[in-house]
Amino acid sequence: MSIVGKMHIDGAFEGNVSSLDSISIGKSGHVRGLIKARSVDVCGLLEGEVICDELHIDAGGQVRATVESKQMSIHPQGCFLGERRLKEVTALNDDGHKIETGMDAIDSLPDKVVLDQKSD
Repeated sequence: MSIVGKMHIDGAFEGNVSSLDSISIGKSGHVRGLIKARSVDVCGLLEGEVICDELHIDAGGQVRATVESKQMSIHPQGCFLGERRLKEVTALNDDGHKIETGMDAIDSLPDKVVLDQKSD
């Protein structure tokens, strides 16, 4: 389901939801599926996968999911169980060319490195 604008969920929902704005899950909300949004606020239970810029887990909120986000905050009485991946940000140098970061830099390394010790 794709929506325009904000969405608030109280009650049970199973499926995929995407929004260019924010999605909030109330205290009585239980969502299972893929959630894509600019911002996600959780007071209830969210299970599945989350792709967002900002994830906020409030007091009493539970997220059991794989999360891809730029920012994530968890209230001391909130719960996160899962895996978090940072959203990749493309870095450019002064010339406008892409700078290798993260896994790109690691993947560009040679498979084998040989150190040659020269004795005097």
